[in-house]
Order: sequence, then structure tokens, then C-alpha cells
Amino acid sequence: MSNEELDFTDPQMLRKNAEKQLKEKQKKVGSPVMETDEKKLMHELQVHQIELEMQNEELRQAYETAEAALKKYTMLYDFSPMGYFTLDTEANICDLNFTGADMLGDRRFNLQNSNFKLFMSEESRPVFNTFFSKVHLSNDVESCEVMLAYDNKPLCLVYIEGIVTGSDRKCLLSAVDISSFRK
Repeated sequence: MSNEELDFTDPQMLRKNAEKQLKEKQKKVGSPVMETDEKKLMHELQVHQIELEMQNEELRQAYETAEAALKKYTMLYDFSPMGYFTLDTEANICDLNFTGADMLGDRRFNLQNSNFKLFMSEESRPVFNTFFSKVHLSNDVESCEVMLAYDNKPLCLVYIEGIVTGSDRKCLLSAVDISSFRK
């Protein structure tokens, strides 16, 4: 059967022909080549194992670097002396740090998904609404001073800066308690 007669799209015929050719090769070559083939295969496997070990070491180092960066980010974000907030387009709190939670007078995870506007004093609400509209329209850093309050109880006077980022249009806010400067 010549190559012209073989149907290379038929997997059964292809396999049968390949097995036939392998048997013929093994008869012609004999065992010395098989040993050489085994040695080559063993060498290739050992080289591949060393390559995998090197890749594993590189991944471990990358993991350690990522862990160190995460720890640094966590320290900078969570324990910063200023409040950080991420608000969606409706001013709902998506994320905040511990200082931000302290400013609002509750635990961090209790405040997520709460509307930030609920923590504005009655007098500051129009100021914050104007600020929030401007920050979404301008795509620049905007700022304002507002009195945070809850249930008509003043919490603190804060200076806020914000900017909208990304395609999800989240507003990143930083808030500094300036109460002690305005006594």
C-alpha cells in the first residue's frame, strides 16, 4: 500500500499503519537502539524535571513578592490616618478602610453597601451632592468640606477629595478629620 492509497483522515487506518511501521523499525534496529532511545528519553525527562523545578522556584519567588506587595498595600490602605472610601455612582460604599469606618462610627463591614449620603449632616448634604456631581462630570480631583453626622448627631468635620476612575465609574474619596483645626 503506497502513500497515495492511504486515507490519512481515517484514524483507524492511520494507527494500524503506524503500528506496522513501528514493528518493522524495531525488527531492523534491534535492542541497542532501544537502550539508546531509553537513555535519550531519560535524559529529556531529567532536563524537563530541572526546568520544572526552576519554573517552580520562579513562581515561588513571584508569590513571595506578591505577598509582600499585598502586605504593604494593606498597611498603607487599611491603617492610613485618613479615611479612604470607594463609592459607586449612587454613593453607596463599596469599600472603606478602618479610619473611614471610625469616622462614620461603625465597623467597616457593617458600613459596606450603605449610602455615604446618610452620613452627611443636614447642612452638608447639598455641599456633598454638588461635590459628588462635579466629581463625576469633571473627571478631575474635586474637594469639599462637610460635617459627617448620623441620626442628627455630629461625628466630625472632614475635608474630602475625590476622583472618578475606571470604566465602572467608581469614586475614590479620601477624608481627613479637620475638626481639631476648626475649634
